Amino acid sequence: MSHYCTLIPGDGIGPEVAQAAVRAVEATGVDIVWRRAELNEAIILESGKTLPQYLLDSLNETKIGLKGPVTTPVAGGFQSVNVALRKTLDLFANVRPVKTLPGVKTRFQDVKIDMVIFRENTEDLYSGLEHEIVKDVVTSLKVITRTASERIARYAFNYAKKNSRKTVVAIHKANIMKLADGLFLRCCRETSKNFPDINYKELIVDNASMQLVMRPETFDILLLPNLYGDIVSDLAAGLVGGLGIVPGANMGETHAVFEAVHGSAPDIAGQGKANPTALMLSAVMMLTHMGENEASHKMQSAVEAVYREGKYLTSDVGGTSSTGEFADAVVRAIKG
Repeated sequence: MSHYCTLIPGDGIGPEVAQAAVRAVEATGVDIVWRRAELNEAIILESGKTLPQYLLDSLNETKIGLKGPVTTPVAGGFQSVNVALRKTLDLFANVRPVKTLPGVKTRFQDVKIDMVIFRENTEDLYSGLEHEIVKDVVTSLKVITRTASERIARYAFNYAKKNSRKTVVAIHKANIMKLADGLFLRCCRETSKNFPDINYKELIVDNASMQLVMRPETFDILLLPNLYGDIVSDLAAGLVGGLGIVPGANMGETHAVFEAVHGSAPDIAGQGKANPTALMLSAVMMLTHMGENEASHKMQSAVEAVYREGKYLTSDVGGTSSTGEFADAVVRAIKG
């Protein structure tokens, strides 16, 4: 069976890590037809659009995208590419697994971290509803709806059930924002009642941040509204070695875009220094979404094997190998 996927290499280090991820996916033997769609800072500036129509046409055709980092022009009035994709395609669930990789030196290297963060992706303060009432007095509206809150809660609990996860923790600030975060929390509580086999807990976001740093191994599934999810997911990535090794997915009812959430790092572009792990592991999530579970497991295991061996790691995780050498090692491990 052939799968169709829109490949968005991006700019900066994007094309390098995208090439590495594609090589690894193809080494699994899965038949994927790549529809390459270029998107970078120059194209955005020239077209005057964050999302050119050909890109949306391709994603609407394939329903699946694998995306490298894209630079959004600064101070040009352009919406973030990631935010634009999420809103346009209604990618309501940002899913970020955060897991210890063997051999990566961190302050928590003696602790096994294995959590998955579910962040509501479409509303909250990211609705962008701001207004200057009078000079130097600005309001920004935090939008929380029952529809969006129930949807992300169901998604998180269904994931937990399907993947034999034990605990979902809803993270909030309802002690202060009693209406907005209060609604989010009520929706999480109501949804939890439909999943009696899964433990449900709640943490205020500031306490959750402290607990993540003190006892990260105790977390399983985290369920958050948009702003807290953005902050906490980056915090959690720092516990296991940074954004360069943590995958991400943006899931909707009809579309899914899998992406590395790190930046385009133009200062090292073209030098073979980029770590493709984040996009490779995002591609692992993509294979699972496609129903290619054997290939997904094989690729995940190969990446972990290369880290466990430690001979072909890039400089950001303590190695001396190039992007291509790391990719070669992963491909060899996949092919066995």
